[in-house]
Amino acid sequence: MKPTTPALPGRRAGSAVRRAAVFSAVVALLLVATGRPVAAAAHVRIEGTGSSWSANALAQWISDVTPQGLQVVFTALGSANGRKDFAYQTNDFAITDIPFQGSDALTGEDDTPKGRPYAYLPLVAGGTSFPYHIEVGGKLVRDLRLSGETLAKIFTNQITNWNDPQITADNNGRKLPSLPIVPVLHAEGSGSTAQFTRYLVKQHPGIWGAFAGRNVPTEYYPHKGNAVPQTGSDGVMNFIVSKAGNGAIGYDEYSYALNIKYPVAKIGNAAGYFTEPTEFNVAVSLTSAKINTDPNSPEYLIQNLDDVYVKNDPRTYPLSSYSYMILPTGAASDKAEKRLTTAKRQTLADFVSYSICAGQQSIGTKGYSPLPLNLVQAGFDQIKRLKTADQGVELRDQPVTSCNNPTFVPGDLSRNHLAEIAQMPQPCDKIGAGPCPPKGSNSGSNNNGGNNGGNGNGNGNGNGNGNGSGGGSGGTNGGGGTAGSGGGGGTTGGTDGGAQVDPDTGEVIGGSGNGGSGGGSGGSGASDANAIGTPTDLAAFRANRNAAVLGPVAAGLLLLVLFVPALFARRLAARKDER
Repeated sequence: MKPTTPALPGRRAGSAVRRAAVFSAVVALLLVATGRPVAAAAHVRIEGTGSSWSANALAQWISDVTPQGLQVVFTALGSANGRKDFAYQTNDFAITDIPFQGSDALTGEDDTPKGRPYAYLPLVAGGTSFPYHIEVGGKLVRDLRLSGETLAKIFTNQITNWNDPQITADNNGRKLPSLPIVPVLHAEGSGSTAQFTRYLVKQHPGIWGAFAGRNVPTEYYPHKGNAVPQTGSDGVMNFIVSKAGNGAIGYDEYSYALNIKYPVAKIGNAAGYFTEPTEFNVAVSLTSAKINTDPNSPEYLIQNLDDVYVKNDPRTYPLSSYSYMILPTGAASDKAEKRLTTAKRQTLADFVSYSICAGQQSIGTKGYSPLPLNLVQAGFDQIKRLKTADQGVELRDQPVTSCNNPTFVPGDLSRNHLAEIAQMPQPCDKIGAGPCPPKGSNSGSNNNGGNNGGNGNGNGNGNGNGNGSGGGSGGTNGGGGTAGSGGGGGTTGGTDGGAQVDPDTGEVIGGSGNGGSGGGSGGSGASDANAIGTPTDLAAFRANRNAAVLGPVAAGLLLLVLFVPALFARRLAARKDER
């Protein structure tokens, strides 16, 4: 019988160490498996197409979320193309200014989702404006006013020269030079065209019907007479501002003209005033929009603007409206939904959550108007449909009131703060008076700081009255933001601070702020976090944020688990050897 070889001390120690290491590894794996926070779905690139009316808002939001790892690409091909792309599943989402029509009422162009499941989600509010290019003595006219009827006749070739008596009457007897009018149209199927022609159908049916052949709205504006079609909002604006654009007038979301400080026409409203599509005027106007509140309707949350067109409030801008995301809601098992994955739905959910929440905080400075609370809440409810379609999507449980939206009134969420503080138009904006001096001019007396003080309406929510004589006073901003620069020659800056404005009289109620002096820079109101878009905590980043905190702790525990048993086993083996 072969003698048994006794185990060497080093071998016993090594065996113990190996057993301890195996045990430690198993424990470590269990810790990782049970103790690590569950990671949310990964983010991947998503692609959308559609409305150029909304494109500047989308561009801002995409820029905001890119540092957080969201890859969102949006191409402004027009609302009609966006819906077509959605129907043929060549995009992950679409942006549109109107819902699916079945077919275009004027052209018969097909417009159906072709079975792909979807939901409408209100995304941004704004006004369809009318930028124009009229030069007198080599300088741009900046105080043009047009009634709805005059606007209708210009875009149906009934008024063809800027010296037309009807335009002169709109401007209280001031005659413009003899200059041919060049209407600039959208060449693509455009939501802007749809919004404008719907207004014409409702307000000036005889004029529009005679021109179009039928009194129906359309996304495809008929190209007749001296009109110049251009593709997309950028194309429309580029033509208007060019040297060849003298005499041109087009239609586009206010953002495009505002961002390059180009003039837009003040449009007459039912109350007898001429107004611009500021965030405040749009907020006032859309309080009269009727929203489809039937969750079972295929047009749930879609707007009816009939009452907006005729709203008898001096602050109303009649061509105010909402734009929508078409959200894909089909499940992975749905044959009509071939593009979306869990990661795409997660990216879409996080991007939309930011857009309708924190993204609304600064949108007014871009030429849009923040969504009211009821539509933000409805938007969050629509986002939940992504999780219904795919349980792998993680949604943040966020109270809608945490969005700090400028329209919200703490303690009374039925109110719209922007609409309440919207300033009444000046007397010179009334039919039969004015026109008011353009922003930044050095004429006028007792100009309102918010409206005429040298572009002094700034970026915030507050409003106030300047007292400058011989020049516009400094602009004001109480409720938030940074005021614009005041006009030259004013003696007293605007006042405000935390003040509000009486919606009936336009007078400042309480509060005080810092006005500009000597007509220099406009008054600066109190700083307001609501006026600055800050990134929201996205759902899919919470796991990563937890990992950032718990990662070092887990690493320390892992080291303890790996090395402490090994050291203990080595010491135990050494003691046995000593015996």
